[in-house]
Amino acid sequence: MRLTGTWPAGLESAFHRYEDALMRDDTAVLDALFEPGPDTLRGDGAGLLRGHEQISAFRSARGGVARRVLIGVDVQVLGPDAVLVVGESRFLDGGRGLQTQLWCRTDGTWRIRTAHVTGRAPAFDRSVWRVLGAPLVPGSGSGPGGASGPLAGVRVAVKDLIAVRGQVIGAGNPTWRAQADIEDEHAPAVAMLLDAGAEVTGIARSDEFAYGLAGRNAHSGTTPNGAAPRRIGGGSTSGSASAVALGQADLGLGTDTAGSLRVPASYQGLWGLRTTHGAVSRTGVLPLAQTFDTVGWLTRDPELLRQVVGIAIGGTAERQREAEDSLLLSDALLDAAEPDTRTAFLAWVERVGRPVRSVVLPDLDDLAETLRVVQAAEAHRNHGDWVTEHPGAVGADVAERFAAAAAVTAEQESAARARLVELRTVLRRVVGHGVLAFPTVPGPAPDRTADTAAVLVTRRATLRMTSVAGVGGLPAVSIPALRVDDAPVGVCLVGPAGADLALVDLAIDLSTTPATRS
Repeated sequence: MRLTGTWPAGLESAFHRYEDALMRDDTAVLDALFEPGPDTLRGDGAGLLRGHEQISAFRSARGGVARRVLIGVDVQVLGPDAVLVVGESRFLDGGRGLQTQLWCRTDGTWRIRTAHVTGRAPAFDRSVWRVLGAPLVPGSGSGPGGASGPLAGVRVAVKDLIAVRGQVIGAGNPTWRAQADIEDEHAPAVAMLLDAGAEVTGIARSDEFAYGLAGRNAHSGTTPNGAAPRRIGGGSTSGSASAVALGQADLGLGTDTAGSLRVPASYQGLWGLRTTHGAVSRTGVLPLAQTFDTVGWLTRDPELLRQVVGIAIGGTAERQREAEDSLLLSDALLDAAEPDTRTAFLAWVERVGRPVRSVVLPDLDDLAETLRVVQAAEAHRNHGDWVTEHPGAVGADVAERFAAAAAVTAEQESAARARLVELRTVLRRVVGHGVLAFPTVPGPAPDRTADTAAVLVTRRATLRMTSVAGVGGLPAVSIPALRVDDAPVGVCLVGPAGADLALVDLAIDLSTTPATRS
């Protein structure tokens, strides 16, 4: 736990007595640690309680609080008998919170005079969700006893690019949504989860047409980062990632074309899998660039991810039995990471204790540019006419991307497609039966206050890393393994085509190696 400041005598023990009592719901101890009288205050998003009597009554009726652990405490001494304490907590089932307390010492005893609690994001955050239900769609076999199946009780946040029966695909754009037809059938990727007993909690926000990596939407805002609140959350599977990180869903169903699952997974400390291209049906999924589009998932729990992969793709773990024990490392990918990220990653490699083997990849700029050109050509064919016919309907950043896509010539596309075949062949040969390991992204998520130019720089640097799996058509899993500048950064494993389940198994093994446990 991080501590900033110095505890005055006796306050540290009083503070931790309060935290312990809170986790045990020991209301007698909690009441004793709040200053008696009518001037004591406690506030949260629901309002302000005035006086010890009101606070005690509220506390007795609420039935405890969500389990959490302190990750940081700031102590500011205001005077000899007055101290401001701000605690930052991580909830065990996702999300973060703040508690701000004014402690005052009277007759040698420290008690809380004023407290304010900032909990997790509300259940219906419009920057996270477009449609929300309780649930929106129940799981298969739902009845008085609840759903049945291996995923019974799992709450799913579906990206607003994937068909849910009775709803429209909004594509992250209100004008598109207003003109869209109601879907008659669930996408197979949705139906498979429902058949296994999972429930659709809601339809989560997306970057417009999935043509972004930042999680910023000109119409619905910037999705929150459940692991690093002052930073952006990443996209384009933005709302699903935030819902999972905040504990509002257990499973995020999304798409990944050039990093749209792996980037938010890295930014928000989640497990995220881009599947082998074509391994999961894209029927009922609004396309961006069919050559690269894949369906995949985000979770807090690696075992849930493994369970879903097993249901969706089947038992392919045998494919990796012949895999070499070494992790494949690329100097080019290490150089593409920021210095602190590279240092953290190399320390992780040392902790996991696997042998390593250096490999040489095609030029990263060549990979990123090839992906960009083919992606742009397909995005323009899919949506360019609509964007042109609806001037002003698309946010400025995405509009610029579509304008660039419109400028791609047939000759440029043809050359890029020929190069794509060559690069994919080389990448698959280099990976072979091994697993390539590298930081998922260059570094932690940019600050929420970062301007568009700075986010664009990050996007370009990120595509140099995420394009490896995209161009290769290979599965890639992001593991929440690193901390850089007090924020999450993922470790990405890229494996052979079709080895999705084996790749997740390896990722779990590496994350549970004794030396890597935190």
